[in-house]
Amino acid sequence: MKTLVLVEHEGGAIKDATLATVTAASQLGDVDLLVAGSGIGSVADAAAKIAGAGTVHVADGAHLEHQLAEDVAPIIVALMGDHDAFLASATTTGKNVAPRVAALLDVMQISDILSVEGEDTFTRPIYAGNAIATVRSKDAKKVITVRGTAFDKASREGGSGSVSEADAGASSGKSSFVGAEVSKSERPELTSAKVIVSGGRALGSSEQFHALIDPLADKLGAGVGASRAAVDAGYAPNDYQVGQTGKIVAPEVYLAIGISGAIQHLAGMKDSKTIIAINKDEEAPIFQVADVGLVGDLFKIVPELTEKL
Repeated sequence: MKTLVLVEHEGGAIKDATLATVTAASQLGDVDLLVAGSGIGSVADAAAKIAGAGTVHVADGAHLEHQLAEDVAPIIVALMGDHDAFLASATTTGKNVAPRVAALLDVMQISDILSVEGEDTFTRPIYAGNAIATVRSKDAKKVITVRGTAFDKASREGGSGSVSEADAGASSGKSSFVGAEVSKSERPELTSAKVIVSGGRALGSSEQFHALIDPLADKLGAGVGASRAAVDAGYAPNDYQVGQTGKIVAPEVYLAIGISGAIQHLAGMKDSKTIIAINKDEEAPIFQVADVGLVGDLFKIVPELTEKL
């Protein structure tokens, strides 16, 4: 079976989510990669070094500078004549591109897979992760998105893939890039952070959220996350949100501070290696998944913890 993986990249660097997708694809068969963009020679060379990489197809064109899904999807469809499955990360980019590819190929997309059980059989979460469905596809061509936290990351070194030029096509004219408002932070990005400190609605205000969470995160070199309730209340920006409608994370350590543990939040972080919860309600659902639970007043516990680190 021959697979094609979309390489997500930004600022000349390949994103970690792609490495997990390569691992998933390798369980299906041979792995080819697609790098789309403008002036992406260095990205293509880096992609060729990924362990398990076969042919790296490079679609380089000015209209692909921002990798708009409307322009990338037709390139993938053209390459699918020689591939049996297309895989993308279950990220914002992957979720934008994959459905368009599935529609153009007239096949059903298989979303957010957790494991590969066979060439046509996969597992995926349903009901916010409370149940795992095993699905089998009879489509000749597979279009799959991969939950990055469920697979180990392929090594960035050790591969010996070949680089091949692909037809970049032309702009579809269906969309155009207007601008991007990108938040910048010196802290690790949530989906790649090894430690995450998350705050919930119990923090009470934006001022207290940042006064308590930020110093602790800085001491730990951690990324900062938040529950949906905290984001909706305006305590933290949208890109901090962890959960079913936010980011799916699986760090080495996840600190949940003032988070009750609604099912939507648990769906986004319960694969973390070690979960530490601080909450004054001993009946809070978060304690059911926590490895370490501390019942008490977070306004006293967190400053004390930060001071002792």
